[in-house]
Amino acid sequence: MQHPNFVEFQVTGEYALFSDPIMRVGGEKCSYQVPTYEALKGILSSVYWKPTLIWYIDAVRIMNQIQTEVKGIRPIHYQDGKNDLSYYTYLKNCRYQVRAHFEWNENRPELAQDRNEYKHHNIAKRMIEKGGRRDIFLGTRECQGYVEPCVFGEGTGAYDALPELGFGLMVHGITYADEAYSPETQGKMTVRFWHPVMKRGIITFPRPEDCPLTKSLREMEMKPFGEHLENFSGLREFGEVE
Repeated sequence: MQHPNFVEFQVTGEYALFSDPIMRVGGEKCSYQVPTYEALKGILSSVYWKPTLIWYIDAVRIMNQIQTEVKGIRPIHYQDGKNDLSYYTYLKNCRYQVRAHFEWNENRPELAQDRNEYKHHNIAKRMIEKGGRRDIFLGTRECQGYVEPCVFGEGTGAYDALPELGFGLMVHGITYADEAYSPETQGKMTVRFWHPVMKRGIITFPRPEDCPLTKSLREMEMKPFGEHLENFSGLREFGEVE
C-alpha cells in the first residue's frame, strides 16, 4: 500500500561511494554495488528535512548498469598532516529512481504543533523540483549528485529483465536516539543490517524496525528543542513554522 505522503525523485551523479565499512579498516574505501537506505535517506534529508518528521525510503530502482572505477587518492594523515596513498573504488555513471514517504517523529511531542501534513508534503515536492535545499552527495562529499522529479517505474532500466539478484549482508542504516523505535534503541546509536535483493531492477527496503540484525554502537542523547522552538530561529519568515 502506497503511503499518502509519498514523494518520487531521480538522483544522478558521475560517481558515487556508498562505503562498505569492512573495507575501510586499512584506509581503503570500496563502494557497495547499490545505495544504502541511509545514503538515500541522507539525500532526501538534504532536499527537505525537519525534526518533526522522519523520512522512510520505500524502494530504489537501479536505472544504469552497475560499473566501478578505481582511483588513486592521497588522503591526509590525521596524526601528522602528511599525505598517504590509498585506492578508492567508486561507482560511476549512477542513476536511481527513489520512492519515499514521511511519518511524524513520535519522539518529538514538543513539535506536535508543526505536524501539518499538507504543508510539509508540498514543501518537499517543491524542493525536489528545485533540486534540493542543500548540496546533494552520493555517499561522500566528493561525489556530487543532482535531484529531479520523476515517476517511479517510468523509463527503461538496465536490470528490468533480471528476475533476482542478491547483494549479501549490507548496512541498512543507523538509528539515532531521536528516531528510536523501541526500548532497545532509546538513548543509543544503533546500526542496522540486512540482505538486500534486487528484483527486476527494484530493491524494496524494510522499515528500520524490521531489519533482522542490529548492533548498539554507543550511548546517545536527543537534542532538546524548546517549547517556543528557539532552535528554529529564522524559519518563521519562510512560513515553515507557524
